[in-house]
Amino acid sequence: MKIIIFGAAGEVGSRIVTEALFRNYEVTAIVRNFEQFRLLPDGVIPRKGNVENILEVTKLIEDQDIIISAIRPPSGQEEKLAPLTESILNAAKHFDTRVVVVGGAASLKLPNQNDLTVLTAPNFLPKEVISIAKACFAQYESCKKAINTNWTYLSPPAILIPGIRTGNYRLGLNELVVDNDGTSQISMEDFAVALIDEIQKPQHIKKRFTVAY
Repeated sequence: MKIIIFGAAGEVGSRIVTEALFRNYEVTAIVRNFEQFRLLPDGVIPRKGNVENILEVTKLIEDQDIIISAIRPPSGQEEKLAPLTESILNAAKHFDTRVVVVGGAASLKLPNQNDLTVLTAPNFLPKEVISIAKACFAQYESCKKAINTNWTYLSPPAILIPGIRTGNYRLGLNELVVDNDGTSQISMEDFAVALIDEIQKPQHIKKRFTVAY
């Protein structure tokens, strides 16, 4: 199977690349500039791509089986996230290629909080992440509107940090997954495991899901 990963040099994207290679997929890694090629591991097919250019995206994905979007705009340009995601979704529909989007937790409901979400709950998020949270909320809305694209949106838990690969996680849909202590967390490595598991055994077509320990 051929997998193309946009945002392949990012913190999450790089771990998805590693997991896909571990499972013997053919991986095309898309980055913003040639300088980022040095950040990519051996075994990938490196490509430079401008996600804002839908014609360029269309050309990059035309022979791929699965598209993964792990893009994150630079700080200060968070508002670009939804339009960039739309570019990938719109290109994908021409080939009916499945798109798995690495999203955000912003639109997840909080357990037992009267429909409050991660974004709308008072004082739940630090001020420094409000901009990207709003962008992720808009990104999810863009996916829901992409009725002609085969998409899946994977929301992280409240805490997504570098760690180790255990292969363990719990699934959720539209509500933040928390443990008995109220903690919502997973390593980036196990987040990547969950994403590739979804590719191998699709369960959430045109749906959002989330994972945590």
